[in-house]
Amino acid sequence: MLKLNSIAPKFKANSFLNDEFKEISLDDYKGNFVVLFFYPTDFTFVCPTELEDMAEKYDELKLMGVEVLSISTDTHFIHAAWHETSPKVGKINFPMLADPSHEISNAYDVLRENEGVADRVTFVIDPDGIIKFMEAIDDRVGRNATELVRKIKAMIYSRKNPGRACPANWQSGDDTLKPGIDLIGKL
Repeated sequence: MLKLNSIAPKFKANSFLNDEFKEISLDDYKGNFVVLFFYPTDFTFVCPTELEDMAEKYDELKLMGVEVLSISTDTHFIHAAWHETSPKVGKINFPMLADPSHEISNAYDVLRENEGVADRVTFVIDPDGIIKFMEAIDDRVGRNATELVRKIKAMIYSRKNPGRACPANWQSGDDTLKPGIDLIGKL
């Protein structure tokens, strides 16, 4: 089972991006923050709304040095067909990884074994390949890319500013905390 601050499992996978198929690996993104965006399957209901939401934040994430990789257990061929037929999924301009062998889903412990699909799980991996965020949510509830962007901004800030912490609901430019005995019982 993966834990926070553990090394992210490496992988290679076929992907669909910009009308092309390409093999990519996690190592291709070393030095960047990476969002692994697992979802159950293509041609469903909640998944396209989440992927559209993430697509709408992708340019902002790229400017922050963050790459997004969506992953399901469908093939890269199915990703291409879905991208061409769904107006929401058609907005995606980040790699859609294929995991039909379930190797990635198993490595990240997100596979529903009796169904052969991934759970709705998000990981954020830092530039050193360390898992800094994990979130799983029920199938019937979609994720919020705006909130994920906020959290990644806080991760980037805290990485650049050791000894500082970002309180709840922190936004870029807000005050941060310097954890220490002088704050105990005063917040």
